[in-house]
Amino acid sequence: MKGMVIITMNTTEKTNKYIMSSYKRFPFEIESGNGIIDFGSGIGVNSLGYCDSEWCEAVCKQVNTLQHTSNLYYNKPSADFAEKLCNITGYTNVFFGNSGAEANECAIKLARKYSYDKYGKDAERNKIITLVNSFHGRTLATLSATGQEDLHDYFFPFVKGFVHVHANDAVDFAEKLSGDVCAVMLEYVQGEGGVIPLEQSFLNMVYMLCAEKDVLVIADEVQTGAGRTGKFLAGEYFGYRADITTMAKGLFGGLPAGVCLANEKCAGVLTGGTHGSTFGGNPVVTAGGSVVLDKAANPEFLSEVAKKGDYIRERLANVGEVASISGMGLMLGISLKTNKAADVAVAALEKGLLILTAKEKVRLLPPLSIDYESLDKGLDILIEILEDKTQ
Repeated sequence: MKGMVIITMNTTEKTNKYIMSSYKRFPFEIESGNGIIDFGSGIGVNSLGYCDSEWCEAVCKQVNTLQHTSNLYYNKPSADFAEKLCNITGYTNVFFGNSGAEANECAIKLARKYSYDKYGKDAERNKIITLVNSFHGRTLATLSATGQEDLHDYFFPFVKGFVHVHANDAVDFAEKLSGDVCAVMLEYVQGEGGVIPLEQSFLNMVYMLCAEKDVLVIADEVQTGAGRTGKFLAGEYFGYRADITTMAKGLFGGLPAGVCLANEKCAGVLTGGTHGSTFGGNPVVTAGGSVVLDKAANPEFLSEVAKKGDYIRERLANVGEVASISGMGLMLGISLKTNKAADVAVAALEKGLLILTAKEKVRLLPPLSIDYESLDKGLDILIEILEDKTQ
């Protein structure tokens, strides 16, 4: 299949010799996106698929105009992108970083400084509640925020000031929402934790109590944002806009960047010198991101994302090996009755289909722009594997 090849020893040797072995790689090399049926999108990054023509044109034009300038100066692509994003989401302003983890780092700093500015240092109002089974990044602060104990090894001491609460447990949350808490950070759908949406009643309670106590809500929409769930932000499904929202992955169509969005209450918190990023707001990245915004914020496009998610559910509904399907839009987790998700992912790869896993589930994150012909081809392969496994 074009675009995917069994890796050569040269590639294997170079990778193993010169790149740190922090990834468990499949024994395949991707040369190009041509011919690949991708239900993973580079873990939700290639929202418009491989090499969308308008995206490529915008990126290449900007590369040939100006590839980088420091944040000591202004650049038009980042300003245009920021205006578009704030108008789409209803937020007041944005900070640019390089990844989802950096976006969450910014949110953590913003929340703590908000309370410091308003209540003073002596109040020690700096703790942040996060949810058990959450995932917020690999930096020390975001790893500390992540509510997965199996990831909390090796790197001691972890950053203090994070309290983990069981998702959808109102009693646990209310007990831990003490006077030293400045913010709550949550994912509307826990992605790496198994593609598990939060319950509406739990979110209602979280937002109500936080509003009463002037505790900020941070929505980590790194994976759910930019149309992945069939809404531009997943919070729209639940009727809430957090004080702070973080985005990355599919927002820029394949280039490394992340954003931290602040509402009016939080917009002026980060002042000169309190935060920064050398590459944040890069003109090439934001030029590509503007194309993503033009497409992924379109109501008709978003409606199609939701319909494609429903279509996947319909096709898998009668597969005997499928126990249940969780998630929203084109962010789906498939629980299996007898087989291991990792084994299914290997079998799919051998047949030219890229899929992901999350905990014990098969995880699907197809490009938002995927056509039904490619969707059917990929589902045919997946169903064949699942049905063969049950025989």
